[in-house]
Amino acid sequence: MRNVDYFYRLMSRLYNRNIGSRVRVCMVIIISHFSLLIPHSFAQVGEYRTDFAIGFNGGYSMSSIAFIPKVPQGQLGGLTAGFSARYTCEKYFKSICAVVGEVNVTQMGWKEDILDRNDQPVVLHTDETQTLNYARTLTYVQIPLLARMGWGRERKGLQGFFQVGPQVGFLLGESTDANFDVHDPAFNPAVDKEGHFSTAYKYANSRVSHTVAQDSMAVENTFDYGITAAAGVEFSHPKLGHFIVEGRYYYGLGNIYGSSKRDFFARSNMGNIIIKFTYLFDIVRTKNSKIK
Repeated sequence: MRNVDYFYRLMSRLYNRNIGSRVRVCMVIIISHFSLLIPHSFAQVGEYRTDFAIGFNGGYSMSSIAFIPKVPQGQLGGLTAGFSARYTCEKYFKSICAVVGEVNVTQMGWKEDILDRNDQPVVLHTDETQTLNYARTLTYVQIPLLARMGWGRERKGLQGFFQVGPQVGFLLGESTDANFDVHDPAFNPAVDKEGHFSTAYKYANSRVSHTVAQDSMAVENTFDYGITAAAGVEFSHPKLGHFIVEGRYYYGLGNIYGSSKRDFFARSNMGNIIIKFTYLFDIVRTKNSKIK
């Protein structure tokens, strides 16, 4: 109980401090994430486990970026794959407690919806058979560390689970897929001293959004961090291993561009949804014939 009291006192201090709301959320979730592990460091309450499993994962990612000023977008599809490890430490009543770590390579980024006032795609002025298309793919190495709670069978059968925790990412590279030159004045909504668009700009009366600064800007902050949460189903077999299907959501707390008053974007944080499959096989298994 002393650990729980300490945790809530710490939460109250963080909440009352004058810090940014997104940083506050990050600190609260990270501390609550690791507070789940504190009791196990001092006393064993439930049935202990020492299961350790490793394997690989892969899936499909759908991502976008929350720009302010707003940039109309759809979801950019991409792939994700990597290595997974899980340590199961305890069964507390009916809850199976574990820690999950991964190292993944994931394609993220944004895909713009370049629309007119009728919500229709804007036609390319040099080729009326095409519409304006722009997408940026950012490839990251992502490292999540998740606290996992499961309910169901451990060795043979189905188990549902929920997991949450912090995630960091490191940008490996970026690529652009566009059918127009972002540096061409015909696509640049520059304004004169009187606030009128340049005569070279061809889309003043067709595009709803004229926010295009992001199209020609390289990513400034290559380190990303945030919170990820997932829920899914696992099927286990003592000889075949563990087969896992899950849905995962990541909310970035960092921005890919500068966000000071002198920067163009006040906000540019990542968000993505991942559907993934994981296969794990046991390296260490608790010797207990009662475990089902």
